[in-house]
Amino acid sequence: MNWLSWLGDFFSSPDRRTGPNAITQRIAEHLVFSGEALLYAAVLAVPLGLLIGYTGRGTAVVTALAGATRALPTLGLVTFTVLLAGVGDTAVLVPLVALAVPPLLVAAVEGVRGTDPDVRDAARGVGLTHPQVLRQVCLPSALPTLLAGFRTATVQVIATATVAAYVGLGGLGRYVIDGLATRDFALTAGGALLVVLLAVGAQLFFTVLARFALPPGLRAQRRAR
Repeated sequence: MNWLSWLGDFFSSPDRRTGPNAITQRIAEHLVFSGEALLYAAVLAVPLGLLIGYTGRGTAVVTALAGATRALPTLGLVTFTVLLAGVGDTAVLVPLVALAVPPLLVAAVEGVRGTDPDVRDAARGVGLTHPQVLRQVCLPSALPTLLAGFRTATVQVIATATVAAYVGLGGLGRYVIDGLATRDFALTAGGALLVVLLAVGAQLFFTVLARFALPPGLRAQRRAR
């Protein structure tokens, strides 16, 4: 049986249409895990990254921290969290947040650092305070870079949220893990395909959003080039 037959069996099964194992249910669970992780990561990383990018202090620490965090083994972190907090959402959210923080932090830092220094000086010259310069000048300029960081973090989190199934939780990983455990390759192939499609959809969404997030001046410059 080839993979096309597996996918046909997967999507034609009545269990995929209704009930706790339905595709819509598993996608919703997957998106909840991913959305919560991205929200917590954004609350932690974005304000800190904007501050570091504006002041220029701590950039080396951010780079080192981002590299070290990316090297963390996801399954190992899940297991460690289960041992500390037990089986539950925390066991999944901790590694997903740890995965999402580095690209968001780096994007926020680099986005603010990329703001034209002359524009920042001009804003200070007309009487804006540092918080106002950060909010009204640096943040709009950093938005495309920040959205690129969100795109990277979102794709990574969606792809990795399958680990929820390792601790008995839901999401699309349930198809993959259960299929491997029972040698139901149709279930595994269908779950893997849905994860890929969800990740690709998220990437396309942020790519389109980044186009419209450009400030009008920068958008005009890019058109001219």
